[in-house]
Amino acid sequence: MGPYACQILGDMGAEVIKVEPPTGDMTRRTMPQRHPGMGALALNVNRNKRSLALDLKTDGGRAVLDDLLGTADVLVTTMRPGALARLGLAPDAVSQRFPRLVHVRAQGFRSDSELADRAAYDEIVQASSGMVDLMRRATGTPSYAPTILADKVCALTIAYSTLAAVIHQRATGEGQLVEVPMTDTLLAFNLVEHLSGHTFVPAEGPTGFNRSMAEKHEAVATADGWACILPYTPANIADFFRAAGREDLATDERFAGSEALSRHQPELYALIGELAPSRTTAEWGELCADHSIPFAPVLSVDDAEDDPYVTGGGILAEADHPTEGRYRSIGFPVRFAGTPAGLRSPAPQLGADGADVLRELGRTDAQIEELVEAGVLAR
Repeated sequence: MGPYACQILGDMGAEVIKVEPPTGDMTRRTMPQRHPGMGALALNVNRNKRSLALDLKTDGGRAVLDDLLGTADVLVTTMRPGALARLGLAPDAVSQRFPRLVHVRAQGFRSDSELADRAAYDEIVQASSGMVDLMRRATGTPSYAPTILADKVCALTIAYSTLAAVIHQRATGEGQLVEVPMTDTLLAFNLVEHLSGHTFVPAEGPTGFNRSMAEKHEAVATADGWACILPYTPANIADFFRAAGREDLATDERFAGSEALSRHQPELYALIGELAPSRTTAEWGELCADHSIPFAPVLSVDDAEDDPYVTGGGILAEADHPTEGRYRSIGFPVRFAGTPAGLRSPAPQLGADGADVLRELGRTDAQIEELVEAGVLAR
């Protein structure tokens, strides 16, 4: 979550220095990879950064970090409270030494809870935030979402929270601690629609958003593939059934109004599924386009590499890396008219920028060599 969050900030122009242990962070060890320490995930979450490989368990490493924090606007950490304290990075200690610094601390659980020092990875957070149970209710299997959902939602939260704190810092000169608990973040994300009837006290119905949790709420099999066919409003539904040759269903009272539709969504989805095999995906696409009915073919991740919409917008484009050769770079999805964001520098090798960063902090080449020989700095 930290690497992705800071990449987002880097994409928008922030100078990001990635401080990682001499062995590299865990993204560097993910597979697949062409060369050790430069896994695919590392390439996808570390662009627009400089790498400083530093052993923070040593006095020398902590001294370098202190020098760096004295020049920084923001510190982003993703370690548990106990680990931060052992490195001298407990919030009180940081704010005392650097009162202007914004310290964004992300961790699995709130620091004031008994779970504060419990390890939390994406799957743990999906389980503790209700996501796994929502999957069970929807599919019958208590499974994980097939993406690192908690990590990425928290990364987005880190990014916008950081920007808010920096605005305050610029206006007042004050730093602050910003805590982003992963479980709270994903729980809040899930509850927007799934708190549902329990929004009211006493409850006016069960939890779970009826459209998302409805039986047969899924892509449908066409004559030659899969598609999402989603007539959304009563007017959409009537147009869909009429165009599909089912005039009898176009006036069906079950789908004639929003209240009735909310009670009969499973029947609607089942009927769409029954009709879908009668046409190809392309034919359904044309029919839906002609009647302004929401539609999309089901594309795989592999399909995205050649999809005209994807390739035309630059969200996935080929680029050259100085050590990894030709690779696909994921573009920044937001388009700024005046301040475009995106790739300025590819993901660095471990410690590639350490010597330059230390020189900028006033260290001499001789002092840098001493740190290397002592195992404090890797390059």
